[in-house]
Amino acid sequence: MSTALHVAGVVLPGGESRDLWITEGRISFEPVRGAETLGRDVFVVPGLVDAHCHPGIGVGGPVSLEEATEQAITDRAAGTLLIRDCGLPIDVRPLQRRPDLPTIIRAGQHLALTKRYIPGLGIELDDPSQLPEAVAEQARDGDGWVKLVGDWIDRGVGDLAPLWPDEVLAEAVKVAHEHGARVTAHVFGEAALPGLIASGIDCLEHGTGLSADQLAELARNDVALVPTLINIENFPGIADKAGKYPAYANHMRALHAGVGEMVTSAIEAGVRVFAGSDAGGMVEHGRLVDEIEALHRAGMTREQALASASWAARDWLGHPGIADGAPADLLVYPGDPRADLGVLRHPSHIVLGGVVYA
Repeated sequence: MSTALHVAGVVLPGGESRDLWITEGRISFEPVRGAETLGRDVFVVPGLVDAHCHPGIGVGGPVSLEEATEQAITDRAAGTLLIRDCGLPIDVRPLQRRPDLPTIIRAGQHLALTKRYIPGLGIELDDPSQLPEAVAEQARDGDGWVKLVGDWIDRGVGDLAPLWPDEVLAEAVKVAHEHGARVTAHVFGEAALPGLIASGIDCLEHGTGLSADQLAELARNDVALVPTLINIENFPGIADKAGKYPAYANHMRALHAGVGEMVTSAIEAGVRVFAGSDAGGMVEHGRLVDEIEALHRAGMTREQALASASWAARDWLGHPGIADGAPADLLVYPGDPRADLGVLRHPSHIVLGGVVYA
């Protein structure tokens, strides 16, 4: 049986000073005798949420379960206690069964067309017409999310281009919703956006090509955006290696140059923006705080940026924050992260399932 714990301090998001207890892995606001006090006059935050993370992808592509476990431990050490995987080439259900690892919401495998995405990461369909059935399969197998590749470089065109006809996208999203799943899509450029938005999609990843009018439409339809700003920093390097495709290289540089303004406009338009590191591949695990700080620089207040990676993201994904009877997944800080986001880099205690980790 785990040791009963006690914390006294400012509890976010409400900001009230109160006592809470942790017993049998859950939060209680009723006193528990004999509880060990972790801290007083501290700040208590619901465990951080990485809404776009890939425990199972490395620099060279898919990794072993052992490597995926180490990636998840790295994320946990940075305070990430809930992950939406946003597409994985390996089955991480064994990681989900481990109470010492962050909770993982599985989005299944990326759905793409043959030779239109990173090799080895997704399911490559031979024809766009196969998408609705593939979405149904992923919806049945996943945890309520399906991930599409909305655009990628088309070497015949020499630039980013959509993968799916609009009518196929609309049918695929409809099928996912009928199966109780939400749909998100990788999208960098502009051309794929009208079809994705018109399809009734629930979220966009990256979204670097979004216009002001499209952002207003996202806000009206409550379509979320996970911009992965620290990954977009890789665009100039990608462009530098794309000498054979000058239009694509110039496009990627332009998207990189405009992403800060796009995210600022998204925030001002009222789009629900969430923090995602896109860890795996080009971004190291454990960097979620970098993304939170990037969102603050793009126009979020410190509290909004923190919310985008904590209580607001938990609500969006259907997982509780700090509430009576909720799983004890929380972080304890000696200072107020609403005043200084750098505080997030130094939790005094990381509590996952009622167990304290270094």
